[in-house]
Amino acid sequence: DVRRALREHPDVKGMLLITPTDWGSCADIRGIAAVCHDHDIPLIVDEAWGAHLPFHPDLPAWGMNADADLVVTSVHKMGGAIEQSSVFHLQGDRVSPGVLKQREDLLGTTSSSSLVYATLDGWRRHMVQQGHGLLDTALQRAGRIRKAVTALPGLRLLGQEVVEEGLTTELDLLKITVDVRDLGISGMQATEWLRAHCHVDVGSSDTCRISAQITHADNDRTENLLVESLQRLVEQADTLEKQPAARLPEPRALQLEQAVLPRDAFFASAEHVPADRAVGRVAAETISPYPPGVPVVAPGEVITREVVDYLTSGVAAGMLIPDASDPTAETLRVTAR
Repeated sequence: DVRRALREHPDVKGMLLITPTDWGSCADIRGIAAVCHDHDIPLIVDEAWGAHLPFHPDLPAWGMNADADLVVTSVHKMGGAIEQSSVFHLQGDRVSPGVLKQREDLLGTTSSSSLVYATLDGWRRHMVQQGHGLLDTALQRAGRIRKAVTALPGLRLLGQEVVEEGLTTELDLLKITVDVRDLGISGMQATEWLRAHCHVDVGSSDTCRISAQITHADNDRTENLLVESLQRLVEQADTLEKQPAARLPEPRALQLEQAVLPRDAFFASAEHVPADRAVGRVAAETISPYPPGVPVVAPGEVITREVVDYLTSGVAAGMLIPDASDPTAETLRVTAR
């Protein structure tokens, strides 16, 4: 698919890859990097959930070790820094350090926080000195949790089978991703119930699943709390109100036609129309159900019936759309005719 895309778009200047996902699945960075480099273009990896990857061999490959040219990491997610603590990793000569610095200066703040820099340095030192041991303990802890979750009826744990079936290249086993549909509830319902009744917040959820994450900071108390809370969820699932299911589109239905350049569509004259009347119209906004926060619609794309059905049914099932002009998805912002 990557080779075909580059053949069809020979003017591409670089490729952006987002990996790992919220669910712990990881792309073939090395293979994609090889294809990009055959065309002499850089591979940029958004590795938001990968701050821990360089520090233990049993974790998925770190982008820099898999030949990516530029890796952007959010250290506040799977690392130990405070919010907004992100870093660039750069290697090779396909991306100019000078140009990268200029663009960061253009988009970044002029009032940098010393707390951000301090926690980044503290995390880096901590991992270099003790990272392997800390992550080894975390992986063992995750293994025990996975074994316990597998024994709970109605829960389906995402495991190595997705790698064996070729659905993903690697899986971060510190992500405890659980499909709850066999309980007759959605992931959003499970998340709200766990928060209200067990004072447990999971990392993410959608119409099908929830995902908790184990890090170097977890201990026996948090391990037991997660397992016991999932056990209570299984026991109490029948008491949760049944909600209409979201109409999930096939993956290819999310590959929308780009009719107008994103910038042109965003700044064009626009109007809000009822969702049903938006089918066939050109979007003038970004619409990203969260989680995972990945756009389903981008400015300039042609809105389809499948996307409208997904958004409207998803909101009815509890899905959040934080970046849409109308979070209820009753209306959509489209370019004026």
